[in-house]
Amino acid sequence: MSQVNLGLGTIFFIKVSALGKKVFLPLQEYLVNRLEKLMVKEWRVFMKGKLGRVLLCFALLITLVGIDAPFVQAEEGELNLAPAAKSAIVMDMDTGKVVYEKEADLRLPPASITKIMTMLLVMEAIEAGKLDWQDEVRTSERAASMGGSQIFLEPGEIMTVEDLMKGVAIASANDASVALAEHVAGTEENFVRMMNEKAKELGLTNTHFVNTNGLPAPEHYTSARDIAVMSRELLKHDEITRFTGLYEDYLRKDSDRPFWLVNTNRLVKFYDGMDGLKTGYTSEAKYCLAATAKRGDMRLIAVVMGAPNPKERNKTITQMLDYVFNHYQIHPIYRAGDRLDTVTVDKGEKTKLDLIAPSQISVLTKKGESVDEFKTTIHKPPFLLAPVQKGDVVGRVTVERNGTLETELDITAQEDVAKASYWQLLKRTGAVLYNVPVRQEHTS
Repeated sequence: MSQVNLGLGTIFFIKVSALGKKVFLPLQEYLVNRLEKLMVKEWRVFMKGKLGRVLLCFALLITLVGIDAPFVQAEEGELNLAPAAKSAIVMDMDTGKVVYEKEADLRLPPASITKIMTMLLVMEAIEAGKLDWQDEVRTSERAASMGGSQIFLEPGEIMTVEDLMKGVAIASANDASVALAEHVAGTEENFVRMMNEKAKELGLTNTHFVNTNGLPAPEHYTSARDIAVMSRELLKHDEITRFTGLYEDYLRKDSDRPFWLVNTNRLVKFYDGMDGLKTGYTSEAKYCLAATAKRGDMRLIAVVMGAPNPKERNKTITQMLDYVFNHYQIHPIYRAGDRLDTVTVDKGEKTKLDLIAPSQISVLTKKGESVDEFKTTIHKPPFLLAPVQKGDVVGRVTVERNGTLETELDITAQEDVAKASYWQLLKRTGAVLYNVPVRQEHTS
């Protein structure tokens, strides 16, 4: 801050900030140098002139505009995008790269953000064919007894898996979470065991679940980083945003007690590109949110834990997302479904298996940075031995930047390849012995 004292008291203050240095510094230096040379009498004469009045207007403009950035710029020091939150993180979906974090490994109660893992296990059961959206679920006494957020299930009430998922994803229903858990695993206790096994599989070292819905319980905790990882895993199931992206819907539409669902994540309606993911609140956990938004090819995951109120929680989420969307860009290398390569299947019904990109494979850079430093490599074995099951890991994609690993992604088989029959093997052997062309069998 620069002060000019002309003997008449303080005339004005010129505030200098990052923007001020770029835009107003030449003007400021001129004013200071000019005014310091003026005597009181000269100053009075000067101010009567047109130039004096113009320069004073500029000085006041500098003072009133403030020239303060809305948040701390990177070049001025460490970013503080989540000042009121206990913990926060922003992660890129494609690469898994963390762009910003604050106390991201701190163990905290997650409240209803717990349901991200509940929804993940339901989605896995759907994709594995163990569950269907139209399966009917009978509500147990235990499920109906859950307090907190709920869709008011009655004991014995029958509802489809799809409608229960709407209850969980939109209204954060505790009773629907328990009903789904019991339907998938038999009991909630068995489902919680599955949740903790999945957490271990994902490498979530700061997570332990005691229930499926996040109601307060000792030893029920997770961290912002772990939530981001499980959110990223959930978002690999594209269909989930069909539920989490809905702002409102109805259950029991054709009954005498229809139930209006309104998304607990209001940003789904008001933030550009947001289509999930899960809110949470208890008096212990305070206000939490795991959010995701997509603009163009770029999808981000942002997590806030322990915000003091909903307004601060939403403000922090939008500020973090805005920062990354404004300063970074994604460069897709492969799209989901692209054929990357093929691998030989030894003694299989099909002799070749296509290696397919399971999701978009990208690199993340700051805007304006070149991608020339990145190198992508497809890793595959010399051959696979039949049988191959859908979902088996059959290769890997790595992206390096100047020799440092940036991204890696497993490539999984997109279909089963059974063992070849004796007759098929005999035909192939004969073709080799007698040099007879054999039609190559491979995936399409």
